Amino acid sequence: MAGTKSSVMSGKRAREVLGVATHATPAELRRAFREAAKLAHPDRRGGDAARFREVVEAYHLLHEAKPSDRILQPPATMARPARPAEGRILPVPPLLAMTGGPMEHAMTDGRRIMLTLPPGLRAGDKVRAGEAEFEVALRGDGQMLVRGDDLWITVPLDPRLLAEGGRIALETPLGRRVVWVTKKAGERGLVRLVGQGLPARGRHRQGHLFLRLTVAAGEANSAARTLRRRFAAAWAA
Repeated sequence: MAGTKSSVMSGKRAREVLGVATHATPAELRRAFREAAKLAHPDRRGGDAARFREVVEAYHLLHEAKPSDRILQPPATMARPARPAEGRILPVPPLLAMTGGPMEHAMTDGRRIMLTLPPGLRAGDKVRAGEAEFEVALRGDGQMLVRGDDLWITVPLDPRLLAEGGRIALETPLGRRVVWVTKKAGERGLVRLVGQGLPARGRHRQGHLFLRLTVAAGEANSAARTLRRRFAAAWAA
């Protein structure tokens, strides 16, 4: 029931889970849900059932709120609540949300402005540039995503490293990370680095860094060719 969901998860938390801004469109909600559900689905390597349920609950809460928002419009004689104007949504890439720093933004009137972003931004946070206020919307690129307070990075590895594990030096968009990959972590395709996600900021807690371990492009085909060569050699013998 919608009422039950609202009592369990707030709209603010739902937006953090999906990484969307307050006034995300239905298309943006669906896109964010697909990305988050794909990462968390328990049938996939590195998935988590509890996280998946949270993603589904967040999507239903925000999706079901949209029709009521349209139905309960105030009469024309009443003042309508202010809504961020087009161009006041600030799309921030995950790496910049993590580290902060300068960012150029194109306004709808063609002007380009410079902002200095603080580290640890989350979806829905507000930042100012002069008299203008912007609402942060986090935009993942497939390789790096923000989910709530946590940063998720996809890291390609040699399949042998995934199978055997060990102490591995990984090159990530955040720089070099030395991690210990157990065989179980290799099978799951997921490593969590505690406290290395988005930094604590205001009401937001310190996040974690999740490394999604995948087979490097071309490595799967290379492994398959090796097996075929071994089979052919054994057959010829």
